[in-house]
Amino acid sequence: MNPIRIFIADDHAVLRAGLKSLLNAEPDFHVVGEASGENDCINNAAAANPDVILLDINMPGCNGLELIPQLREKLPRTRILILTMHDDPGYLRQALAAGCAGYVLKQAADTELRSAIRTVFSGGVFLHPTHTKILLEDSLNPASGKENDSDLSRLSERETDVLRLIALGYTNKEIARKLFISVKTVETYKARVMEKLNISSRAAMVRFALKHGMLSDEM
Repeated sequence: MNPIRIFIADDHAVLRAGLKSLLNAEPDFHVVGEASGENDCINNAAAANPDVILLDINMPGCNGLELIPQLREKLPRTRILILTMHDDPGYLRQALAAGCAGYVLKQAADTELRSAIRTVFSGGVFLHPTHTKILLEDSLNPASGKENDSDLSRLSERETDVLRLIALGYTNKEIARKLFISVKTVETYKARVMEKLNISSRAAMVRFALKHGMLSDEM
């Protein structure tokens, strides 16, 4: 089995070196590239074509979260894992809404980072239990939106499939390939889901999927 190809995007050279050493010590990991800023992150990541990108939020000249749409456009099959010092619910929500596959704190144990990489590579979403609790509380808080009144039974089987894959971070093109339908049809199902559940963002879809135990990559 080929090792998981990992790209590290962080502006601290010492941290990158430490992570590279830590990850390359694992038999199923291989660091294939790194970046310290916005421009080299996009270009170097595209050239390396990794399976997983470890992306810091604090990047010189930009917020790392702003890079997620560009990275997902250039590397639609690559999973993005936020690695940050910010234990901030706001950043967590933004990261998931942008399409990242997980959120790990830099102060987390080494074992948690390794587990996170393997989880997102296999198609899952990795969140610390504390962060899962935050999203669940969002979904149960009336102030977070009317999606709390929604019911999974309102959705057809295909709408449920589309919702789950969106929440897992797949692009419309990837969903179309997995479900053997057109991109336009995916967009139609997505619009129906949002209308039926009265939600208007990817973050709300993730919250709903978490609440209903849908974040599994098994069809």
